[in-house]
Amino acid sequence: MIPTIVISARGEERLRGGHPWIYRADVAEARAAAGDIVQVRSPRGQMLGSALFSDRSQITLRMLTYGEALADEALIRRRIEAAIAFRTSLAIDATAYRLVHGEADLLPSLIVDRYGDYVVVQALSQGMDRLLPVVVSALTELLHPRGILARNDPRARVLDGLEQRVDVLAGDVPDAVTITETGIEYDVDLRHGQKTGLFLDQRENRAAAAAYARGRMLDCFSYNGGFALVMGRKCKETIAFDVSEDAVARVKTNAARNGVAIDARVGNVFDELRGLDRTGERFDTIVLDPPAFAKNKAAVTNARAGYKEINLRALKLLNPGGTLVTCSCSYNINEAAFAEIVYDASVDAQAKVTVVEKRMQGRDHPVLLGVPETYYLKCFILRKLA
Repeated sequence: MIPTIVISARGEERLRGGHPWIYRADVAEARAAAGDIVQVRSPRGQMLGSALFSDRSQITLRMLTYGEALADEALIRRRIEAAIAFRTSLAIDATAYRLVHGEADLLPSLIVDRYGDYVVVQALSQGMDRLLPVVVSALTELLHPRGILARNDPRARVLDGLEQRVDVLAGDVPDAVTITETGIEYDVDLRHGQKTGLFLDQRENRAAAAAYARGRMLDCFSYNGGFALVMGRKCKETIAFDVSEDAVARVKTNAARNGVAIDARVGNVFDELRGLDRTGERFDTIVLDPPAFAKNKAAVTNARAGYKEINLRALKLLNPGGTLVTCSCSYNINEAAFAEIVYDASVDAQAKVTVVEKRMQGRDHPVLLGVPETYYLKCFILRKLA
């Protein structure tokens, strides 16, 4: 029997509107096993397409094809090949970048990142987890990597009833891999680093922001020092804060390795910004790149307050004519909402501010139109007039 899911009229309307997810509430009938590639049908029995099926997640269906077109392993391979070809065409100034960005490459719940001669994959749904052998075979044939690592440890897998684990799927993967990004060299821990090792989505924003870097710089939530390392090369003094002692140690190591002078300090950014203001410190360039404050809708109110607080404090510390690079990776706070928060902060700081650039995640992390979940990173480059 062909695995089949019948969806509700509301689910059918959602599909025709272009969104590739169907939620559990819109599944009328299910004749499939966990992780199957299923045929999706309307209440009238019309074939609507093929999808990955989950019997645990609230996102029950992730569409692969529409209409009569069927999905199979050959389709998955062709889409991986197309995604890799697109990244090759970008001529990225780095040896680490994203190769497959889930829904935006029509490969829902699949992440593939390249780190030099090594590849890291994440399968975040039951269906894609079952397809991992196909994914590994395609990546091996197309890229010939020295090793493929599965970083299947995100919490999203738990919501799909999957185990959190880290496994070498092919070849060998060392404890540390050396990569370059925008002229900066890093050692990356692929097994334990954030996401798949590095925050690859900010690469182009760091390069863009460097064009405005000057004078005295403050980098907040520095993690491994990405912004400080790229922009600090143009500044006379750079101070970087992170609450993690391990992160600060990495910043110091990376700074020494790349010959960039960075005063890396352990500290809570909220407290440090207030303290710097009390002591009359001022800066010409400030970067705010915090972790996601709103990981779900329930956290939005507190997240808005947090974003406003750090932007307000940063604008007070910024000299007239100075540049503020402010970011949010919270999907639940969209670009318009983030712009409103930053504006409210500028009013309270009594600062006149212009938008120099509005940016997003890098080109290797594309946004699929009609699927706002794929647009998560907002980056504004601002100039304080007075």
